[in-house]
Formats: sequence, structure tokens, C-alpha cells
Amino acid sequence: NFPRKHDLLLCCRLSGAKTARYTLHNPNGTIESPGYPYGYPNYANCTWVIVAAEHNRIQLVFQGFALEEDFDILSVYDGPPSPGNLRTRLTGFQLPSPIVSTGSRLTLWLLSDYAVSGQGFKAVYEALPSYTCGNPGQLLNGHQQGSTFNIGDKIRYSCSPGYVLEGHTTLSCLATSAGTAAWDFPLPYCRADDGCGGTLRGQSGVITTPNYPADYNNNADCTWTVLAEPGDTIALVFSDFQLEDDYDLLEVSGTDGSSQW
Repeated sequence: NFPRKHDLLLCCRLSGAKTARYTLHNPNGTIESPGYPYGYPNYANCTWVIVAAEHNRIQLVFQGFALEEDFDILSVYDGPPSPGNLRTRLTGFQLPSPIVSTGSRLTLWLLSDYAVSGQGFKAVYEALPSYTCGNPGQLLNGHQQGSTFNIGDKIRYSCSPGYVLEGHTTLSCLATSAGTAAWDFPLPYCRADDGCGGTLRGQSGVITTPNYPADYNNNADCTWTVLAEPGDTIALVFSDFQLEDDYDLLEVSGTDGSSQW
């Protein structure tokens, strides 16, 4: 059954590990971190498993989000909570984009450390029929054209003045071989026209030098940080590469040391 508010608060009033697990079977509902919006306790370890009817998928839309950045983590799994199902790790104070599962199960796992907390998070979920892709999400500093998300529909994105779109301008909702629907490309994002670098989260993304495919600027100094679940690996695949030989360098480093070209 869907937990009541005092059930959610109980999650972190327990002694010891302060662990709680909820399984939600309703076709729609609301999930809040314990104590929201007044802050979740330390050492929280709470799991919510959303189960939809067969052939349905689940759309998760965040209405509020504030976790201590890099230390308190909400992991979202596309199915049971196993490393291979990790969809994204969420932290910080930026409202995440909507998440749509590929199957009929979605898992949220909240872990907080020993000190400092934010307001927490609030999200609404809804079971989707197989013929819809769900809302891919709005862009920070950008615009969305299109308000229907069924098979055959297209969504177009653009950025506000002063920002450049990274990724694909148009997303199409396509039928999949599994009998459901999915967007053909990940959600793009808008970066500042005169800026570069940043922190990237999620299962996939695109990194380009400033002004690409035009020339990058002189004296550029850009750092991109890609975060993944501990224990996971990150694959970086170059589709184009041209830097001034011996003078312009791209260094790639990780927890297992670095390599430089």
C-alpha cells in the first residue's frame, strides 16, 4: 500500500541503520523523502519500489529536489536495484528532468551521510500505457515545442539567447521491439555560449568543445566531470577529434589514474 506521511517520517526515526522499504502498486501517487520539506535525517536508507501493470511503464516527475551535493544521493533504477539497472544518480539542488522507465518497475533509493541535509525531494509518479513515451522534460535556459508524447510525436528544443544547445534539437517518440515506446535520443541541454565544462550525470550524454563544430577559442580551459555509481565504469567514445598538435591538450583522468594526449 502507498505509505502515509507519518509512515515516511518513520523511515528515519528508526534506530540503527534507519532503513525502510516501500512497494507501491497504485497507478499514480506521490513520493516524498522523510520529513519533506523540512529536511531528511542523517543516515537515511529508504527504498521505494513502484510496480505498474504488465506492459505499462512509469513516469516520475520531480516537484522539489534539494539534497546535499555529492554526499546525499537518490539513485533511480530502471527495474530492481541492481548495478546494471542504474538509470541515474541525483544529488544537489537542480530539479531533475522527468524519468520514464522502460518496463513496469522503477526503484528509488535514498542514502544520506552522517551530517548536513537539504529539504529533500518530492515526486509524483504515473503508470503510462505502452503507446506513449512520456514527457522528456523541460530544458534549463531552454524552450520545448510540442505537448503530446505518443508514438509518432516529435518534440523540438531551443535555447534562450546566450545559450547553445548540446545534443539533438528534435526528439521523436518511436515504437520499440519490446512493444513499448521510447524517445530516439537523450534530452539535450543548454550551455552558456561563452562558457564550457560542467558536471554530467545520467547514463549517457554528449561533450563538445566550445563552438563545435567551429573552432574552439584560444586560452580555453574547460573541465567536464562525469559522475557514475561507485563500481560502475564510464565509456568515452570520440566521434571527432582535432586539436592543435603539441600545444592544445585534452587530459582524461579517473579514479584509476590518468592518461594524456
